[in-house]
Amino acid sequence: MAAPATPHEVELMVRETCGSCHRVEAQIRPIIAAAGAHLKVVDVDEDPALAMEFGDRVPVVVIDGEEFACWEVDDKELAHALL
Repeated sequence: MAAPATPHEVELMVRETCGSCHRVEAQIRPIIAAAGAHLKVVDVDEDPALAMEFGDRVPVVVIDGEEFACWEVDDKELAHALL
């Protein structure tokens, strides 16, 4: 019998002042929950290296360490990526 798959780790790179970031977080939370994945919201301004890496390019969705989407997220593509 195969071992159960490890749940995906999803990070959402945001800024507190970013309206799009709040919208995308609300959009993707139910999809991530339905997939049994774990969501971690990361404020890039709390880490100078992340602030430099992402600049104004937030929100960014990262799945298992790989960038998946920037600014806009397609619900169906996200659900498929988390299968």
